[in-house]
Amino acid sequence: MSVPTFLRAPPFPQHRAVISAPAATARPLPADALDLLRQARVGGDCWSAQDAWSALENAGHLTADGADERIAIAALLDLPVTVLTPGAYGVPGDSPQALRTRLTDLLQAQRYIDPFTGADSTFEATVALLAQWRAEITANRTIAAASGMAWWKRDEIRRFLWVPERPLRFVRNAARALAVARKVKGAVAVWPSRVSPALLAAAHAQDTGIVRIEDGFVRSVGLGSNLVPPASVVVDTRGIHFDPATPSDLEHILATTAFTSALTTRAQTLRKRIVTAGISKYAAQTNAPAPPRDPNRKRILVPAQVEDDMSVLAGGGGLTSNLELLRRVRALEPDAEIWFRPHPDVDAGHRKGAVPDAEALRYADAVMRGGGMAPLLDVVDAVHVLTSLTGFEALMRGADVTCHGTPFYAGWGLTRDLGAVPDRRKRTLTLDQLVAGVLILYPRYLDPVTGLPCPPEVLVMRIASAQATNRLGWVAPLRRWQGRFMTRLRALAG
Repeated sequence: MSVPTFLRAPPFPQHRAVISAPAATARPLPADALDLLRQARVGGDCWSAQDAWSALENAGHLTADGADERIAIAALLDLPVTVLTPGAYGVPGDSPQALRTRLTDLLQAQRYIDPFTGADSTFEATVALLAQWRAEITANRTIAAASGMAWWKRDEIRRFLWVPERPLRFVRNAARALAVARKVKGAVAVWPSRVSPALLAAAHAQDTGIVRIEDGFVRSVGLGSNLVPPASVVVDTRGIHFDPATPSDLEHILATTAFTSALTTRAQTLRKRIVTAGISKYAAQTNAPAPPRDPNRKRILVPAQVEDDMSVLAGGGGLTSNLELLRRVRALEPDAEIWFRPHPDVDAGHRKGAVPDAEALRYADAVMRGGGMAPLLDVVDAVHVLTSLTGFEALMRGADVTCHGTPFYAGWGLTRDLGAVPDRRKRTLTLDQLVAGVLILYPRYLDPVTGLPCPPEVLVMRIASAQATNRLGWVAPLRRWQGRFMTRLRALAG
């Protein structure tokens, strides 16, 4: 008789995830194995909308055949059980302890497998992954429709927001999306740039939730402006991280989470992997050797931003000009060696915010183009930002960070803040607590190889080992051509 598989992956449509297989010999479990299952609520039928865990939690008693895996779930929930016929999960007359012992024996008869690599895993890691999948699927069930998602992101968005019962419904018209949501009493997922005041007002009037979907902080192997789909997003039910005017899920996480030593140790390990691999938001890249430095001068990096980007408009405190940011940095740091880094989307001709080199060099000592951001951060002493993610990446590398606006990482005791910080941010965090919230607890990730939802460590591993690829690689040359054309067109017009 084959051994029942109590722990199994969701039926993801993009890839059959294998997380366990029969073991040749029994393998020991941690002493708290059953407690881990109970806390995570995983095992057996835990993927359907009316899963066995939820059904049994409100039951007073279970009567079932011994082959029914609900017996194991009931035993984990301390629910009284009557076993009618013998089976793998119980025999007539079994006590609650006997039922739990049978489940332990079944779990020990399996070896656990990392679904991303095929290598052996641990029971604890397997339960943690199943818990992550369950939490994301449960959250996705509140979403009735998605609107404002670009066509080239939709395959990834479907995977981020997948539930077993139904495919995600994309609706072009926001009013239609609200009608769909009202009918099933669900929320609408939107890209923040497509959220208008009228949409918010209409959603509020009909009591429909708005869930904002935005790029994550370790995003992909190329620029979003080149139509490279995201391998990471954030799913925010309160607001969005780059807008300090209202609370966000990230702000709530940072303000309220009881960071355990295990979580901060995990964050520290993740941070060191990212730094060692030279990973920035858009993958890992190398630069030419940095210019020789004057040991008597402080070296400061000033990253430009897209001047009409929503993070600039929402968090810049009225400052949007890259040239004005440079001027302010020079006024604050008159003796420093200042490097100005143009934004790659702007340099590619896709977005607003270009500063002619001659203008930039009125305040900066050098204009740094090409290669990745991470190598630059490794050789500077400090970074001045408006709201750029570069400031967070600089913190991870031990550089001093001055914020002229109000990015999500300002106000937690780790930055010099020149912008207005919300009173909600009263807590002082360590660097690894900040990293835990920003990179582990807040975003979601997809494995570029299997397409499965994954922990951040998997995406970082894929990027560092050059296993992350762009499924729309054919589009990038067209976008580069378009960018050059638009740059030339603006030059002729201006």
